[in-house]
Amino acid sequence: MGRKERVESAIREQLADLIAREVKDPRVQAAGVLGVSQVECTPDLSVARVWISIYSDDAKVAEKALAGLRAAAGFLRGPLGRRLQLQRPPELRFDHDVTAVMSQKLRDIVKEDEARAQAAATGDNTGGDDGEKSD
Repeated sequence: MGRKERVESAIREQLADLIAREVKDPRVQAAGVLGVSQVECTPDLSVARVWISIYSDDAKVAEKALAGLRAAAGFLRGPLGRRLQLQRPPELRFDHDVTAVMSQKLRDIVKEDEARAQAAATGDNTGGDDGEKSD
């Protein structure tokens, strides 16, 4: 693992902690559970794109939370640099990672379909059994 990958991993871990403990923006707190899913830095480590998973069904809440994080990016940069002992911490750019939300929605759809199929199969078997008994 090269330096860039180590820094990205450390940024991900430290940002998750900083966001949970230090960001007091009501827009971010209203979103509930946030996760730092991925960090990707430029080769010179001057910019870090940070993907945030927001576990909320409300798209407006998610957008407001991202706006709050974007507003707090400058505030987060200083403590992040100190924790990681970086002379020049990267500029933080936050993006919404929708993969976790989409995965949850797909899981819910599959579970619902399985429950419907099981209910239909149970209903068919019961009806088929009664039909066999009457013959």
